[in-house]
Amino acid sequence: MKLSSSAFAPHDEIPRRHTCEGEDSAPPLHWDGVPTAARSLVLIVDDPDAPDPAAPQQTWVHWVLIDLPPDSTDLPAGGQPLPAGARAGLNDWHRADYGGPCPPVGRHRYFFKLYALDTSLPTLHQPTKAAVERAMQGHVLASAELMGTYQKTRA
Repeated sequence: MKLSSSAFAPHDEIPRRHTCEGEDSAPPLHWDGVPTAARSLVLIVDDPDAPDPAAPQQTWVHWVLIDLPPDSTDLPAGGQPLPAGARAGLNDWHRADYGGPCPPVGRHRYFFKLYALDTSLPTLHQPTKAAVERAMQGHVLASAELMGTYQKTRA
């Protein structure tokens, strides 16, 4: 599978409009190469550099989406509308939506990870990343990753 965005190239800076310093709206995403055996897709966006890339202490979760249809190919800028059947999990702000990059110190990496599963996750209701990862165990057929960076321009 391949995951990309028209807003930024792999390893490049995520545009300000998709961060807390801008509109805090999700960047547009596109994917292809989903295995034909896939029954659902999961998207997880996180930052392993929190709070400081020089001394990371945790991975901060920015977005969790489950049960994206396997025949879907993209999410528009802003992340809405979600494809039919897709549901949002909880990020680390305890919200069921996208929370953009907002690093307190330094330049952070943001990983957009897409997983193709051989099952759907209907029993999960606004799950955390940890709950989704437990439910995905043994069901991942393929995955793709897109990484972008961001550093605040003002304190």
